[in-house]
Amino acid sequence: MRTEQTLPMVVAQTGAPSTLSTNRVLRNTYGLLSATLFFSAAVAATSAALKMPHPGIVLTLLGFFGLLYATTKLRNSAWGLAAVFGLTGFMGYTLGPIVSHYLALPNGHQVVMMAMGGTATIFVGLSAYALTTRKDFNFMGGFLLAGILVAFLAGLGAIFFQVPALSLTVSAAFVLLMGGLILFETSRIVHGGETNYIMATVSLYVSIYNLFSSLLALIGFGSSND
Repeated sequence: MRTEQTLPMVVAQTGAPSTLSTNRVLRNTYGLLSATLFFSAAVAATSAALKMPHPGIVLTLLGFFGLLYATTKLRNSAWGLAAVFGLTGFMGYTLGPIVSHYLALPNGHQVVMMAMGGTATIFVGLSAYALTTRKDFNFMGGFLLAGILVAFLAGLGAIFFQVPALSLTVSAAFVLLMGGLILFETSRIVHGGETNYIMATVSLYVSIYNLFSSLLALIGFGSSND
């Protein structure tokens, strides 16, 4: 009798810290994500205003993976925060010339605003769905990894071989894949699969960055053909 009476208390006590820990990770993740998005947007705006050149695909990849490696190694220390701002600031710098290109179109401001609005709507909608339903989307991990790898390689091929149709296909694929990644990463946080808010922030930031740039390419292409 005593065991049966105390067992629910033990479960409740072990479950409460887990819930508190999950809420703390969510709060820290969205707080840091907001700060990095603001910082990245400021860097992108500065880069666009100064008409700074794009570093090119090679330097972009080297910078991204190098800073991602540093962030991963430093994720459990205070230096991890500096690394994540370095990473998102660098990505903001690379985004500036891209945004400038689309702003130069006859209806460029409308294109950029539509891409921003679409990105915000998709991110908020999918995040809210994952948070409110608390569904487990961990089963998507393998599919997303394979899909992102294939799309990434196809994107490199589209750049080097100058194939516009393939580039648009890759952009459409990335919109779907990044939507899936938002569901997957949010679900991991909710279910305790991701406990480091710095790495959770990086994953969600990369999803938003790729989602925005892909929507920008799709909307910009449609607008240029009007």
